[in-house]
Amino acid sequence: MVTASIRLYTISDIRDFVNIASKYDFDIDLKSGRYVVDAKSIMGIFSLDLMSPIELTAHVTDEAEKAAFEADIKRFCA
Repeated sequence: MVTASIRLYTISDIRDFVNIASKYDFDIDLKSGRYVVDAKSIMGIFSLDLMSPIELTAHVTDEAEKAAFEADIKRFCA
């Protein structure tokens, strides 16, 4: 499992993040306050409070996928 705090500042950031998340077969959740949404859903992300850091949880068990995912999301980490 991967957990991180991320920031998505622009619409372009959101689009890029969803494209990255969609490459992976495992579940990825984003949590803001009491709301949890699928990280592969642009509409879901727009329902979150984007002014605050967002908690990411990726349900990944494969170490190679975990390392690749962490490298891909590094630029979004708060």
